[in-house]
Formats: sequence, C-alpha cells, structure tokens
Amino acid sequence: MQDKSSIKIHRLSVRVFHWLNAIAIVMMVLSGWQIYNATQFWSDGWAFPAWATLGDWLGGGIRWHFAAMWLLMINLAVYLLIGLFSGHFKRRFFPVTPRSVTSDFIKAARFKLPHDHVNYNSVQKASYIGVLLVIIVTIVSGFEIWKPVQLQALGWFMGGYEGARRIHFIGMTLICAFIVMHLALVAIVPSTLIPMITGKWRNKAENNHVV
Repeated sequence: MQDKSSIKIHRLSVRVFHWLNAIAIVMMVLSGWQIYNATQFWSDGWAFPAWATLGDWLGGGIRWHFAAMWLLMINLAVYLLIGLFSGHFKRRFFPVTPRSVTSDFIKAARFKLPHDHVNYNSVQKASYIGVLLVIIVTIVSGFEIWKPVQLQALGWFMGGYEGARRIHFIGMTLICAFIVMHLALVAIVPSTLIPMITGKWRNKAENNHVV
C-alpha cells in the first residue's frame, strides 16, 4: 500500500545522475588541481594544497582526470537524453525569466523565500540550467586541451590552446562556486538531502522553511 504521507520528487535516473555526477566532478576538480600545480599556467608560485589534490604527480593527475572525464561525459549524455525526452527539464527548470530570478533572489537575500520541496524556485532553476551549460563548456574546452591539433578550429574560438586552458579553469571555478552554494542550501534546509537519496519527501510542515 502506497504511503500517502510521502511525495515522489526525484526519479531513480535523476538520483543516479546526481550522485555519479558528484563523484565525477570531485575527482575531476581534485585531479585538475594536481595538473594545475604541475603546470601553474595561471600564475607562478601559487598552488593548491597537496591534501586537496588527486594523483600525486602530473601523470597521475592526468590519469584520474581522464577516468573521471569518461564517467562525467557518459553520465551527462544519458541524463540529457532522459531529461529532454521524458520532459524532466521542461517540468523542473521552466518557465524561468530574468524578472522571476531577480524577484526570488531578492526574497532569498531577505530570508523571505519559502522553500518548496516539490517545485524549484526561479533562482534554483537558473542555477541548475547555468551549471549544466558551464559543465558542457568546460568539457568542450577540455577536449580542445586534449586534442589541440585535431580541434584547432574550435580552439580558434577559445583564443587558442592557452585560451582553452583558462576557459577550462574558469569553468571549474564556477562549478566549485555552485557546489559551495548547493552545500550551503542543504545545510540550511537539510531535509532536502533525503529526497535525493530515497526519491521521496514526507509531507510535513517543514515544506514551509524559509531560505
């Protein structure tokens, strides 16, 4: 017998994508920091702390980076196909407008934005759409770094090999900023973590938490 006190929020495919994506992103960021420490193309002298890197050396960092890259790409491709053909994107991410984003952002800044476990607010919608686009651009710039000769036409739009490296680094930085914001929101409303594990949310009064 179905529990009427709970609401199905996240499909299994969405939950699997979320956690596989989290694993892949963390692996790519940490191994990417190891690669940066070995090359330091942005500035000389500054480096990420060794405990926050993955791979121990340049070759090891590259191996971890490529392993995580395939996991991220395959996972993202499957998610995008399911999201498009199942109507998930249309239901959860749209409609969204600059006016609605601005309005909800102001409410959130004043701690007057009610949290809804079932429907995303406009700031959440814009954030998820934005981070998906950033991930795609970061992957594309990564391919240009990997195959600069074969993809030199693509590299031209990015300012060459060095331009692609900087776009890749900026993309990583934006993804990390999203992760920090995402974790902060989970810390404010920890009950949002349960549906991403079980897929369901128990219909209780905490739906009216303000964030």
